[in-house]
Amino acid sequence: MNILTLVAGTNTPSNSLTLANEFINGIRTIDGAETELIRLKDLSIEHFNLLHYKEDFVHEEDFIKIMNLIRRADGIVIATPIWNFGVPAHLKNILDRLGSFALDETRSVGTLNGKPFYLIFTGGAPVAAWTGLMKKTTSSVPEAIKYFGGSICSIHFEPRCTIGKGQFGLVVDKRPESLSHMNKEGIQFANLVKQFTKSGKLPVKQNITNKMYWFVRNVINKITN
Repeated sequence: MNILTLVAGTNTPSNSLTLANEFINGIRTIDGAETELIRLKDLSIEHFNLLHYKEDFVHEEDFIKIMNLIRRADGIVIATPIWNFGVPAHLKNILDRLGSFALDETRSVGTLNGKPFYLIFTGGAPVAAWTGLMKKTTSSVPEAIKYFGGSICSIHFEPRCTIGKGQFGLVVDKRPESLSHMNKEGIQFANLVKQFTKSGKLPVKQNITNKMYWFVRNVINKITN
């Protein structure tokens, strides 16, 4: 079982990276679990354009690396900061580029076959701002993943990632409750992925969510076509 972690944070030290590492520590306690972590800031990947959908397009080395890792992974974790109500551009670009291999030839049906995803967001605002606003402004991330055929198993938001008013910096390393929660979530996600690799089935909650998503999509397609 292989679980891939993509970290979109660019800072060192990084709150999203710190949480991701603790999540991975949890994963590694499960027998047979292998993990790989990639920081998107270390990759050189062109911004999306329609040429990337051409079958004869020669993708750059770093994108081929990401493509192969995503294909091979049994589960995927994405850890990202929220900047100005959205995610860093290089994460959005990866999602845009996914269409070159995670959609069928019609570019309308995802090919990730229910692959489990776990999303970790960090932000400077309180939980109320996440619930009331930022959950909506970052919704393109989980919605794109679902469009490509992935399954969102859970989303964690870490609030108030500031060392003072208007001062951003590493704070989660001093939050034992958050680190412990990430470790436990990593264990739970690894067990979910392990079960998915054996049975091809997700837990009831995620399975119902997926069915509802595809039901709504099919209704919309029938109305608009």
